[in-house]
Amino acid sequence: MTIKQKAGLKNYIALARPDNWVKNIFMVPGMMFALSVFKTPITSHLFFKIIIGIISTCLVASANYVINEYLDADFDKFHPLKKNRSSVVYTINPKLVYFEYFLLGILGLSLAYLISYKFLILSALLLFMGVIYNVRPFRSKERMFLDVLSESVNNPIRFGLGWFIFSPALGAPTSKWDFDWINTFPPSSIIIAYWMGGAFLMATKRFAEYRLIGNPEVAGQYRRSFKFYTENSLLVSMFFYAITCAFFMGIFLIKDRIELLVSFPFFALLFSWYLRIGLLNDSPVQGTEKLHTRKWFMLYLFLFTTLLCILMFIDIPWLHWFLKNATNY
Repeated sequence: MTIKQKAGLKNYIALARPDNWVKNIFMVPGMMFALSVFKTPITSHLFFKIIIGIISTCLVASANYVINEYLDADFDKFHPLKKNRSSVVYTINPKLVYFEYFLLGILGLSLAYLISYKFLILSALLLFMGVIYNVRPFRSKERMFLDVLSESVNNPIRFGLGWFIFSPALGAPTSKWDFDWINTFPPSSIIIAYWMGGAFLMATKRFAEYRLIGNPEVAGQYRRSFKFYTENSLLVSMFFYAITCAFFMGIFLIKDRIELLVSFPFFALLFSWYLRIGLLNDSPVQGTEKLHTRKWFMLYLFLFTTLLCILMFIDIPWLHWFLKNATNY
């Protein structure tokens, strides 16, 4: 039996996965949409809120990663790639893990408090969803379909965090008929579309992991939900999430920002391209650090994001005319 070495400072930092902070880029669309809606003045205070908000979200996300890696150590050893993680290779001190978890969580929530109450509540929800996803008796990651939905819900949470950095921080309602505070929330259609889009990405990742392991029995040892999945069920779920995302995205585009209708074919190409990458053997979609190797896809993603930013801040009059006056579409 091999005796594991004790984990050092570098290994405890690795538990927080700072390389995964790039996922907080999902906050940016929320910022951009809120900026286009509220016309938030660009001031030094706003830049301060953006920096503090991003740091806060990174810390809260890292707290979730810490508890995830520690509680998943006995399962990750069955994964061809994750078996090399610090929590598997080294002996981890549980007291230090929980200290790191609470330290990151408290620091993240303390910074969130500086933004607004709504930002703080969403940050706490992000931390809570980490508990639901990883900790028994909940541990939603072990349940078929719920594992994808409960992890991908972090995407609309991140969208909301970006949104609330720019949205007006209204106080408590002055009366029971005061509903102005509702107008500071993002549209429900974009939240559901964002959630389902994230679910598509996550289901594609699950599909790639399932194919990489190549053995249903071993896959079930690594992730309990894999005992109930098949390649076909994962593929069908991917299509369901993609179609649902497109449906609610269409509602949002028609109701809230008709100019973004121009981007719809590019959305379709993005999802199709990502699916193609997901179907590769040892697919890069299993981790953000591998997805960066797909240079043409990353270039397309950059150009697509640029297009979205442009469409959010320009008006296309003929699209508005078409929406109001055309009767044969």
